[in-house]
Amino acid sequence: MTAAVVVIARGATLPAAALPVLRASAAVYAASDVDPEVVGVPALGDTQVRDLVLIAGSRRESKAAALIRSGARVIEAPVPPLVEAAEVMDRLRSPGGCPWDAVQTHESLRQYLVEETYELLDAIEEGDRVALREELGDVLLQVLFHARVAVEDADDPFGIDEVASELVAKLVGRHPHVFADAPRVETVSDQNLKWEELKQAEKSRQSIVDGVALGQPAVALAGKLGQRSGRAGIPLDLFPDGSEAAAQLFRVAATARRAGIDPEGELRAVAKRFAGDIRAAEQAARDAGLEPTTLEADGWRKFWPSS
Repeated sequence: MTAAVVVIARGATLPAAALPVLRASAAVYAASDVDPEVVGVPALGDTQVRDLVLIAGSRRESKAAALIRSGARVIEAPVPPLVEAAEVMDRLRSPGGCPWDAVQTHESLRQYLVEETYELLDAIEEGDRVALREELGDVLLQVLFHARVAVEDADDPFGIDEVASELVAKLVGRHPHVFADAPRVETVSDQNLKWEELKQAEKSRQSIVDGVALGQPAVALAGKLGQRSGRAGIPLDLFPDGSEAAAQLFRVAATARRAGIDPEGELRAVAKRFAGDIRAAEQAARDAGLEPTTLEADGWRKFWPSS
């Protein structure tokens, strides 16, 4: 077994545990995937040294891999799981990775983002902690996937680091009372008003409805417009009028959101209860020896669960 040591570097950063080994060894070299000038040691090249310390960027580097196979000790800092997730995504999109992942685009991935978001929403509403953890991971995958696709764009590349940096700047910029010396914000309503002011200034918005995602579900969209218009002081009598179902739905959803109620979530909860009642009535019919598909109005009333 070799007495060699392989130290895995992350860029110019070496794991703290490697420092005593590096100081004690007279034979420290850089592998082919590490810049010798950055780590301050000569390149290994074809040098044959038995008891050496090799600084490599990856376990997969050829000489590092050979040393590891021969029993060399490996020293590397634990990779934060979030960083590891990004690296796994990079591997899947790289040559030799997954053929399916390699051909995806922002457009082809849209459906999965929507599906995973609704599955996460369902886990939240069901209070399922196990599913919540899994679905959060699936939504995170969509972020990592889109960022990896974006970094490959020839005209305007950006990756997960730029996405994270922009998020940090936004969070800090929208909380000057936390990260700067702005006056303290005492209430949630005050914070909401301050956010709207900051977003208007950030994005040079010309309208209170700029930035509202018009492609979101209709009830959620009506609610959002009701909330935005309420903050601007637009009265309820200016809501769309008429007796048709669409206008009535808009007024109900928009008014509910102004009152602090999430119309999308509340409507979904009612729909889920209704679906549960249907299943219960179907099962009650089967228990009575009847096929649910044969039920008429009175039959459904007979087997409908009592509230």
